[in-house]
Amino acid sequence: MNRRSFVESAGAGALLSALAGAPAQAQPSNRKTRIYRLDFLYCRQGSQTNRVQEFLASQMPVLTRHAQPVGVFTAVIAPHLPATAVLTGFSSLEEMETADDRVRKSAEYQAALEKMESGAEPPYDRVDRLLLRATDFSPEIAPLAERPRKPRIFELRIYHSPTERQLRYLQERFAGTEIGIFSRCGIHPLFYSNTLAGPNMPNLAYLIPFAGLAEREKAWDAFGADPEWVKARADSIARGGQIVAQSEITLLQAAAFSPIQ
Repeated sequence: MNRRSFVESAGAGALLSALAGAPAQAQPSNRKTRIYRLDFLYCRQGSQTNRVQEFLASQMPVLTRHAQPVGVFTAVIAPHLPATAVLTGFSSLEEMETADDRVRKSAEYQAALEKMESGAEPPYDRVDRLLLRATDFSPEIAPLAERPRKPRIFELRIYHSPTERQLRYLQERFAGTEIGIFSRCGIHPLFYSNTLAGPNMPNLAYLIPFAGLAEREKAWDAFGADPEWVKARADSIARGGQIVAQSEITLLQAAAFSPIQ
């Protein structure tokens, strides 16, 4: 995906929605986030990351009018560094498309796009996108009562299953016993999702906040040693084989201006 197509259809498109003159809309209390869009903006070493994050920070009031929840993260450990991740949530694909369409019809938006892309060096090199659908057992992302004293670590986990059947077994394991074991061990994902569009499908993706790296290690050690987890894993392998063929782990830290902290 090139820069222009990203800005016209992804995070920056939502960020600039106000330029299209769309009125602010209150989020209904019963609204459910069903679609998550996760974009990774890959930069070179140098000034690109600062330029991207300055732009996102300046447009954050606009983004939070048109997407809920919203998070902007800096990659700490990832296959490609430096990188900025933008997470946006929508109630439906139609809601996401409507926000993007408003932007594309705006002359002001086109001017902002040209300004963003001007300069000797582009603001970022490329974008990878994951389009995710929340699972039936996924919680809503709730805002914190107060800002953490120190930045939390967010762990993005993506589990690739060889077949759709094995992915169903994986989801059944999460919904049946695994989430309860997670909670007991201090692992509280913000959401669970299936990937609608992205690499290594089919897969299940979820995002976990931790107070820090030490807390993360402690939680996963407790989970790995939990007798109920050992049994649940053995049972699922006996039923469906090795239902997770590959796992990808990315560690992120929220930007100072990110609503999700």
